[in-house]
Amino acid sequence: MKKKVSQQKLLYRWKRKVYATLMFAFCFGTFVFIQARFASIQARFNRISASLDSLKKPRLDQRPQIAFLFIARNRLPLEFVWDAFFKGEDGKFSIYVHSRPGFVLNEATTRSKYFLDRQLNDSIQVDWGESTMIEAERVLLRHALRDSFNHRFVFLSDSCIPLYSFSYTYNYIMSTPTSFVDSFADTKDSRYNPRMNPIIPVRNWRKGSQWVVLNRKHAEIVVNDTSVFPMFQQHCRPAEGWKEHNCIPDEHYVQTLLSQKGVDSELTRRSLTHSAWDLSSSKSNERRGWHPMTYKFSDATPDLIQSIKVSIRKTNILFGRNETIHYNVCISFSFFLAMALALLQT
Repeated sequence: MKKKVSQQKLLYRWKRKVYATLMFAFCFGTFVFIQARFASIQARFNRISASLDSLKKPRLDQRPQIAFLFIARNRLPLEFVWDAFFKGEDGKFSIYVHSRPGFVLNEATTRSKYFLDRQLNDSIQVDWGESTMIEAERVLLRHALRDSFNHRFVFLSDSCIPLYSFSYTYNYIMSTPTSFVDSFADTKDSRYNPRMNPIIPVRNWRKGSQWVVLNRKHAEIVVNDTSVFPMFQQHCRPAEGWKEHNCIPDEHYVQTLLSQKGVDSELTRRSLTHSAWDLSSSKSNERRGWHPMTYKFSDATPDLIQSIKVSIRKTNILFGRNETIHYNVCISFSFFLAMALALLQT
């Protein structure tokens, strides 16, 4: 009987020891787990705090940037000229490309590191002469304004090239607080649609080049516009035969909007992008019409380079433009464009 009682006590003590061991192991494991979780949460908190501090504190080495906003069909055939232009200037510029929906700038479609993945993921289908062109401009500005270091916003096409060095271009654009907007009162009855009145009175109707350079204030005006843009969407549609009220939105929208907002006095009224519109001496019908002249391989001569140099001296132009070009033409002509860039370095 005593032996049985002794065995029960031993079993009871063994169970208590096992239970105590399990409880200790459980508590110790819980402690280690909580400690690890706390360390993980603390590390994450520190990273978030550091990120917030970096956003609050200005980067001392960060200069105001110029946002280069490209409106492109697909790839940028003259990207190698821009690659040379941007080289060594990191921190002074940003790049945004609006191309057709679904197009991606990857290693298969661009050879320049500056354009890799710079396409917008919410681009729209753009048709010439439609309000979709100015809608694409607004999409580009909306993305670029998210970066507080972007102080100037330059619109460019896929057929534009720089005509001066980056440092000269940067200093020129940043040297004035104004925007560069070619803007003048348009008195032609064929452009203004009376149905826009009274939202857009005829006294505020303006015309000019699409290729503008905006400061941050004026870029925000364009993005935040909720009255003028709907009027262009509704009343600026290509009329049959291009006759009645064909207002061509991209030549009027920014100019008219800024006039509506009463900031005409804050503009330098000229474009910084060269386009060849004087085609009176051309014998080719394909060089006449709604678009600037298309430079071809036969045009690429020293005389052309000299004429561009003279033109930019007179008008302070920073960018050149070759409208409606094909990739093989770009490759042929690009040697002379690159030569022009080298000759015009300042």
